[in-house]
Amino acid sequence: MTDQDVGGTVRDVAGRLPGIPELRALCRALAALDVVLDPGSEQRHHLYDTAWAPGQEHASKYDGAGNDYSVVFGAAGAYVRGFDHESPMSPYATDDGEPWPGVLDSVPEVFREHVEEPAFSDESGTPNVTVCLWREHGDTAWRHGDVAVPAGGGDGAGWLFALLTDHGPEAFRDWAQDYYEQPVDLEAVRHVYAGKPLTEAVVTALNPATTLAAVAGEVAGTGYPVG
Repeated sequence: MTDQDVGGTVRDVAGRLPGIPELRALCRALAALDVVLDPGSEQRHHLYDTAWAPGQEHASKYDGAGNDYSVVFGAAGAYVRGFDHESPMSPYATDDGEPWPGVLDSVPEVFREHVEEPAFSDESGTPNVTVCLWREHGDTAWRHGDVAVPAGGGDGAGWLFALLTDHGPEAFRDWAQDYYEQPVDLEAVRHVYAGKPLTEAVVTALNPATTLAAVAGEVAGTGYPVG
C-alpha cells in the first residue's frame, strides 16, 4: 500500500490525531528513526527542529514529490498544515489561485502567523495548503475549518498524516521497509516509539551500518533522548 492509497479527509484526521504532548513525542520518534535509518541524508522524510523559532518547535514531512506537512508546537498549542500538490484543492488547481475556501478562513488569531509563514508559502506568498488543523492547549479536540471537499478528489489528509493517525510502531515498520527497501527491526521501532533513550543496541538493530556515536548529535537535535 502506498501513501496515496490511504483515504480520509481533515474531518477523519481530526478524530484520530493524538493530543498535543503525544503528537510531539510521536513526531520526535519519527525524526529520530529516520536519522538512524538514513544517517547524514539531506532528503529525510521526517524532520524535527527544536529551535525552529523562539518558543516554537517544528515537525515536518517531505516526500520529495512536492507533498509535505508541518506541525508547529508553541505556547498557544499546535498548528498543523498539509499540502497535497495533486489535490483539486491545491491553490494551483483553483480558478483564483488561492487556498480552498474554508481551509484557512477560521484559523484563530493565535495561529495566524503560521498561515502567513513564508516557509509554508510559495514565492508569491500564497500558502501551500490543502488541509489545516489546530488545537489550543485548552481544547479537548482538534479543530478545522468548514471545508467542502470536492467529489472525486480529497485534501490529501488521510495519506499525508497516516503515520500520525496510526500510532502503532507496526505502521512505521511497514512504511520504512517499503521506503528504504530493507528489513526494519520491529522491537527497535517499539523502543523508539516508547520514548526510551536511544542505545547502541537499538541503533545496531535498526541500521548495522552506523553507530550510536555517529548519529547521537543529529538524534539529540530532534529532542529525542540519547542514552
